[in-house]
Amino acid sequence: MKLQEASRKEVRRMAIGSCICGLISLAGFFLLHLLGVMRFTYKVVLGTAGGVAVAVISFVILCLSVQKAVDTQDEKLRKSRMQLSYNLRLVLQAGWVVAAFLLPWFNVLAAAVPLLFPTVIIFFLQSKGKLVTPSERKNPEPSEEEEPEDHLGSFEI
Repeated sequence: MKLQEASRKEVRRMAIGSCICGLISLAGFFLLHLLGVMRFTYKVVLGTAGGVAVAVISFVILCLSVQKAVDTQDEKLRKSRMQLSYNLRLVLQAGWVVAAFLLPWFNVLAAAVPLLFPTVIIFFLQSKGKLVTPSERKNPEPSEEEEPEDHLGSFEI
């Protein structure tokens, strides 16, 4: 399945945001190194890079799953596909953290922190009105099921 243009745009934003968060994370780890709390080595850089890659891959899987679910007419099949996608992404992320713990080339903390970046990016974009604008939040479009009588205007005398 191929990513739609809107999904590609969101994946691009997520990848750029994750890279920026990764650089901020590396700066934080370097600051901890300067304070003597931990050592800043190649393991931190590799862990962060791997974590960012897994976070972006997980987001791509989410986008593909949503696209496929939207095309599905059967509600039960749609829910099962989304649940399968969730489980797959969870196993991918848990597998990454376990691999980072077991393999000597990665710092496990630096590898796990980037998995939170997509959530942080979504909250940031939402707070800036980049996902849903404030006017859309205040004036949601009425659904087709609602009748116009349900939306009374102001009362004038």
